[in-house]
Amino acid sequence: MTSKNELRNDVESFLFDEAELLDNWKLPEWALLFTADGKYEVASMSSDQPLVDDPATSIFIISDDREEITLRTDRLMKKTAHCEFPHSKTRHLVSNVRAREDGDLVKAKSNFATYRTKEGRTSIYMGEAHYVLERAGESFRIRQKRCALDLDTLNDQGRLTIIL
Repeated sequence: MTSKNELRNDVESFLFDEAELLDNWKLPEWALLFTADGKYEVASMSSDQPLVDDPATSIFIISDDREEITLRTDRLMKKTAHCEFPHSKTRHLVSNVRAREDGDLVKAKSNFATYRTKEGRTSIYMGEAHYVLERAGESFRIRQKRCALDLDTLNDQGRLTIIL
């Protein structure tokens, strides 16, 4: 069993590494962070309970399983993905990391702000990310990542064509 501070530091380092992969457009490597049954979800901004909603019965902006995560990242890396070619410049900021052990899993949450600049326009996506992590040697793998945006609309941001 890891101490609470050690666990938070380990999870925080993992989340910082994840942010670096995303900012450097290493999306195929990012996809490999997920377990075979991994999920990447972005809850609807109109939801009153974005952390408990079920994607099978509620509207989600993104609800990808591992296969869809790989398809999404492969698509975003191609020149034919006009919305992201050339790639946006992004900066993923991660803060207020909290983590706790839950049996063999680690449940973590953090605040995030993702800045995206493209074609002279800068957008900010902010919210809270919730993770279910599995230990993988000295690091972790993501079983679930769910983002709850603290926005009322995506009007100012345009499309959500980046990974949060």
